[in-house]
Amino acid sequence: MSYLENFHYQLYGSSELPKLVFLHGLMGFSSNWRKITKAFEQEYQILVYDQRGHGRSFQPNSGYRPEDFAADLEKILDELNWPEITLVGHSLGGRNAIQFTSDNMRRVKKLVVEDIGPEADRSNIDRIRSLINGVPAPFASRDQAKEFFEMEFPKKFADRQNPQALAQYLFANLKSLDNGKMDWRFSKKGIFDSLEAGRAQDRWKEWESLDLPILLLRGERSLELSPEIFEEMLNRNQKAKGQVIKEAGHWIHSEQSEAFIRALSDFFSE
Repeated sequence: MSYLENFHYQLYGSSELPKLVFLHGLMGFSSNWRKITKAFEQEYQILVYDQRGHGRSFQPNSGYRPEDFAADLEKILDELNWPEITLVGHSLGGRNAIQFTSDNMRRVKKLVVEDIGPEADRSNIDRIRSLINGVPAPFASRDQAKEFFEMEFPKKFADRQNPQALAQYLFANLKSLDNGKMDWRFSKKGIFDSLEAGRAQDRWKEWESLDLPILLLRGERSLELSPEIFEEMLNRNQKAKGQVIKEAGHWIHSEQSEAFIRALSDFFSE
């Protein structure tokens, strides 16, 4: 069996072009990148895929460490016969990209890490757990789910950054079941295991080991990557250049897509 058959994925651009891979964040999926990939299809062949436990890819009962996600990417690249890539990762995908690059330095030409740090931080685990557990999925119908996210969710999570956008993001993570109900598209257990495994220990050693050009992006209003960790990352790896994107929170590529594309274009052309 092909290992790629475990994953929902898309390839964009000509096979003759250099290779570019995007890794989505926690509770994300491959189509989150579509606005960004369109900007690079003439210059790269691009791979996007739902990582394990997410979207329409396989949802194993275990195996949600950054090392497991990195091993998935290694097997996928082997099957595609892609010896070298440029790699972009957001949030969870950024941590997985750091791990993959640390394990496979020869295969990564350039690395972009979007709004995630290598520190262990329990507070974010508890924050995301309360968010997911605060959504009463499964819903009896699509209309019921839509009403919850439009009316109740913004009030229930009014203390969160941009609760309306967060509601839309979570609503997009629902799927219709055969009985008409709406439930999570992702593996809830896999999401929680990813949180625990990704934050169980810091990844400073992996970050410091990276010996290649790195672009580290932080959203100006991000609650995920603090200014202090951002500066520490730049100080602890001299190969990394940092950029703060104005008027953006954690989802830079969605909130400020044009600035995100410009930052990547400049970095890729250096």
